Amino acid sequence: MRQYPAIYSEGMLTTVAAVLIDHVAPFEFGVICEVFGTDRTEEGVPHVDFLVCGEEPGNPLRTSVGALLIPEHGLSAVADAELVAVPAATIREEYPTAVLETLRDASARGATLISVCSGAFILGAAGLLDGRRCTTHWRYVDELAERFPKALLDPDVLFVDDGDIITSAGTAAGIDACLHLVRREMGSAAATAIARRMVVPPQRDGGQRQYVELPIPECSADSLSPVLTWMVDNIATDHTVAGLARRAQMSERTFARRFVAETGTTPHRWLSMQRVLHARRLLEETRLTIEEIAEQCGFGSAALLRHHFNRVVGVAPKDYRRTFGGTAPVHSGQS
Repeated sequence: MRQYPAIYSEGMLTTVAAVLIDHVAPFEFGVICEVFGTDRTEEGVPHVDFLVCGEEPGNPLRTSVGALLIPEHGLSAVADAELVAVPAATIREEYPTAVLETLRDASARGATLISVCSGAFILGAAGLLDGRRCTTHWRYVDELAERFPKALLDPDVLFVDDGDIITSAGTAAGIDACLHLVRREMGSAAATAIARRMVVPPQRDGGQRQYVELPIPECSADSLSPVLTWMVDNIATDHTVAGLARRAQMSERTFARRFVAETGTTPHRWLSMQRVLHARRLLEETRLTIEEIAEQCGFGSAALLRHHFNRVVGVAPKDYRRTFGGTAPVHSGQS
């Protein structure tokens, strides 16, 4: 079997402890195991001692899917780790006191802590996110912000590196965060070797906004519904407030005021959002070029489409299509 030379120095990251609690999420735990717990010495990545820790070693913990996990080590073993990993678990009002104390002790002695998805709630419960930049899954950002108002939450990114605290968004973003940490501590060659074995990109572009289901703006009353429907049905048409007001049989001033009152935004912003939503569908479901999509959505140019799409979704149209498109475009198009 082929042997590779070591690609980073020994001793940079020797021990990793994964801390488990009841109702742990097995996929997020598996991400941590795959990056830090799997032997990669054949690819030149030095061995890392990987410790699976819980309050009661040897006693099974329930997972979020009904299976059981048995931590081999107790929480005292966390004291040996340079990196402490906290996988996602079912969100709850209170977390085990001993686990929170262990995480606080690890942080105080200078260990790096990394959480995956809702694992950020455990770090927050330990008081470790106060005044710190962080993130979590987009579905939980409001709850995290409410429970830990001192945390500096960024809801749009795949992960946040705040030095000795690293937090990631949902599921696969944990892979991004773990590989980033490997790259930071061990170098790009180590991260690339691990990513190649996992068959994932060593580094993804964009943030988690591209995975958020965008709400379709709606009005709260029926008076403008016919106008809104007509705007969407004629989304490629240039619309002016004057023309829309005439269609609604209102003065421009009344129409603008009523539009904001019923939709919560201006006609221009509402229409731009609808065009972005339409562009998302075309990128996912058609083989149109970026220029053709821009024309069909009413943006007029690929440059204007890129501007609005990146502002709302967080990535360029071509990158979104690469991730979510069912088929490749027939023609080459700039994006």
